[in-house]
Amino acid sequence: MNLSDQTTLSRIYEDHNRAVYGAAYRILGNAAQAQDVCQDVFLRVWRNPSKYDARRGELGSYLRLMARSRALDLWREAQAAGRANDRLKVVVSMDEPRVEERPDRMAEREGDRTIVREALASLPDPQREAVVLAYWGGLTADEIARRSGVPLGTAKSRIRLGLAKLREEIGATLESAPLAHAA
Repeated sequence: MNLSDQTTLSRIYEDHNRAVYGAAYRILGNAAQAQDVCQDVFLRVWRNPSKYDARRGELGSYLRLMARSRALDLWREAQAAGRANDRLKVVVSMDEPRVEERPDRMAEREGDRTIVREALASLPDPQREAVVLAYWGGLTADEIARRSGVPLGTAKSRIRLGLAKLREEIGATLESAPLAHAA
């Protein structure tokens, strides 16, 4: 079977697109995203027909597996992005604290938030993004590298340098106001 032939690919699409879409939809639960995954799967087959090896299994299984893998990647990215947003909201939150909290704790917590926000704001954008994604987004350095489109070593360096600058910035802030945080 010649997957680089347009007629063959059209027939394969007609035979398998519903199953590929279904595999993606079961994971994502979103019709538009499932359709995007389906399109991506057939586009990958069109661009790289030699990746399919008939000796390793049936074409339909191969296509559904590709759809499932891509859909899981999208689902994981959405989960990580959601966690990152939730954690960032907690750190940067400007919400009024609950009434039952002690005023001294509220003032201390708001002071800490301000220090962290200011320290984060002082970082270069790539370092700030890497630190936030790593510590509040729960992403690994490898996931950050793929998401940012940079080599793994660059992502690790951004995290390390960002943390070092945060430590330095927060340390300098706390040293200049020792009485506020001594209690």
